[in-house]
Amino acid sequence: MKRRATLFLAILLGTIAPSAPALATGVTTPPGALTTAVDQFLADPALAGAQTGVVVADARTGDFLVDRRGNERLLPASNVKLLTSAAAMSLLGPGHRFVTTVSTDGPRHGRVLDGDLYLRGSGDPALTPASLDALARDVAATGVRRITGDLAGDDTAFDDVRLGLEWAWDDESFAGAAPVSALTLSPDSDLLAGTVTVTVSAALSGRPAVRLTPPTSLLKVVNHAVTGAGPSTIEVTRRHGTSTLLVTGSLAANAPSNSASVTVSDPTLLTTEVFRSALRRHGVQLEGRTRTAKTAPPPGRELARHAGPALRTLMAPLLKLSNNNMAELLVKAIGGGSWEAGTAAVAGYLDRLGIDPATLRQVDGSGLSRRNLIPPAALTRLLLGVRQEPWFGTWFAALPVAGNPDPLIGGTLRNRMLGTPAAGVVHAKTGTLTGVTALSGYVDGDRPLVFSVIVNNQLAPSVTTVIDRLVVSLTQSSQSGAAPASARWRTANTV
Repeated sequence: MKRRATLFLAILLGTIAPSAPALATGVTTPPGALTTAVDQFLADPALAGAQTGVVVADARTGDFLVDRRGNERLLPASNVKLLTSAAAMSLLGPGHRFVTTVSTDGPRHGRVLDGDLYLRGSGDPALTPASLDALARDVAATGVRRITGDLAGDDTAFDDVRLGLEWAWDDESFAGAAPVSALTLSPDSDLLAGTVTVTVSAALSGRPAVRLTPPTSLLKVVNHAVTGAGPSTIEVTRRHGTSTLLVTGSLAANAPSNSASVTVSDPTLLTTEVFRSALRRHGVQLEGRTRTAKTAPPPGRELARHAGPALRTLMAPLLKLSNNNMAELLVKAIGGGSWEAGTAAVAGYLDRLGIDPATLRQVDGSGLSRRNLIPPAALTRLLLGVRQEPWFGTWFAALPVAGNPDPLIGGTLRNRMLGTPAAGVVHAKTGTLTGVTALSGYVDGDRPLVFSVIVNNQLAPSVTTVIDRLVVSLTQSSQSGAAPASARWRTANTV
């Protein structure tokens, strides 16, 4: 966990630079080889009875080399993040920063502020307790030591719809389905906004200890865990529709601690509560209560502000680790606060790329909803179209890389296609829901290819191996041995 957090910090500080791709030239792949590979894939018994769409295109010309049900609308799962991230980079800009401010509408009398204090969010997915501590320090630096009013969390930059359309109720406690708020908090630099980290530590006897990070009174912990022998069976969930955390299972007395990220029902209030604690640490006392602003507060005097990392640096955690809440924050941000307006803005961007928005349906930013429907052909055209964007190099570098074990490079592909010709060559976005498996991206071969594969309604426990076998075949078809991998993608735009 510490190494992962350190890598996130390195990305946010800009010390890990993106590679810059450029198209190779001069290699021709016999169309028959690609067709054979795709037809063999579709004939695999694991796909019997499933709905499957496959498109393979030439990255240089944009020509579709193979198209099998490419226009069929399918559940894309996290391949939706390709649309959301590209639209955000275009509409917000790679340098966009989400700003969190502290303001007041009350007069000041010496060290006393006679009024309410407002903590206003704009959807920063990288706001952490350290960010709030810096804001509290800046407030204290103004000389204020006592505030007579309330501390109000202002999340009115977004609407008050917290959960996406048809998100599964049994996903509610998991980080991937965290409620969406314009004022939300990540426990640490893993950037799982809207969650707390629940750590269960062994005891010599009795019940294991349970610790929440950040500490909060908003969650009631019901600890039914026991100290026992054998492997850990600890489970932590938040009961549906409540703020009750249920800890169950067994943890051996000498076992290492178990940690899990669990969602909170009210991310705005959690963020505001943590900020109040930070103010207290810096010597600023609040006499009023901690609450959520029901409407946008009146214009006031700004006391402090925090600018989050540039959007370009958020692309890696968003795409490589498939961060759902970050995708939802982005789609609401580009739409001025709602899913409806955000997905409409994405549709407008797709239209400018020559993709007919009427051919697909997007209802959230992450792909968690089963109402999303996207044809593989549309994803392929998106992957082709974004190559002309000035920020393409940054976006391309944020895609997972097959077979690279480093989670901040390989991401969700780090354990796939290991030791094959596709390792280090395929850059693609994964997508997984129950009965849904998708993979769309680039084969960085001597003749670069763009592909999209979506499988729906399979009964096999997993079809990732079958998809990977196809992608390895595509990679082999694209290779001539004429150029080293490091030389193939060199001059594309990086912003």
